[in-house]
Amino acid sequence: MTATLNDATTTTVPGLAVGAGRRGHLNLTFLRIELRRLLRNRRTVIFTLIMPPMFFLIFGTAGQYRTTSAGHGNVTAYVMISMALYGAMLATTSGGAMVSVERAQGWSRQLRLTPLRPSVYIAIKVAVAMVLGLASVVVVYLVGLVEGAHADGTVWWVTGLTAWLGSIVFAAFGLFMGYLLPAENVMQILGPVLAVLSFAGGLFVPLGDGVFATIGKVTPLYGLAELVRAPLVGDGVTVTSVVNVVLWAAVFGAGAVWRFRRDTARV
Repeated sequence: MTATLNDATTTTVPGLAVGAGRRGHLNLTFLRIELRRLLRNRRTVIFTLIMPPMFFLIFGTAGQYRTTSAGHGNVTAYVMISMALYGAMLATTSGGAMVSVERAQGWSRQLRLTPLRPSVYIAIKVAVAMVLGLASVVVVYLVGLVEGAHADGTVWWVTGLTAWLGSIVFAAFGLFMGYLLPAENVMQILGPVLAVLSFAGGLFVPLGDGVFATIGKVTPLYGLAELVRAPLVGDGVTVTSVVNVVLWAAVFGAGAVWRFRRDTARV
């Protein structure tokens, strides 16, 4: 792979006119290409756009769930919201972790020879991950709408937006892991890790009481799961949940910045 630098501050990479300018501003062509690349990854599409609605259909559409209330909706809506958050988490994590593959292929190193700022590159990776996360939430909610999920009108919008926006925590987690783990098995490692975090954080089953519940409250997904479901169950937002989300966002964000700086320092 080669790059041609000219006097007009425009860098050409085969198949991509970066044209970022002297300041390396956000490039919409690069963003569009990144989105296409991600969506062409069949494994990513299956895990983020197909598995969450399948899990919802399996675990959330029992007859009694449709008729049993859960706060401002029914149990089917409760499961739908949980699966939407799970899908958003999978999508943003996998989107962020793609930097691992690009590092191994030399693509991220090649881009550092262009006017594209490293911070803009990271911003684009996060943006792509968030677009995929939004798609996952929308798909799960559409399936839920068809399959009997019931909730107050505002609950749909608030929970969906919270699940999507909150999943940026796991976009940072994916970036952190993408710079930390080897490319050949990054998602093989992260897949089981996310499943364990989902169980530990009470996303799949309620935590209840006891030692495991106490441990679960300090895991990365606990606070976000509570915040997302709060509008439905009507329990309100707790300080513990907010602190959990903020602290883990800071940890993952700091880790991503640390590994990113180490990686860029090599050039």
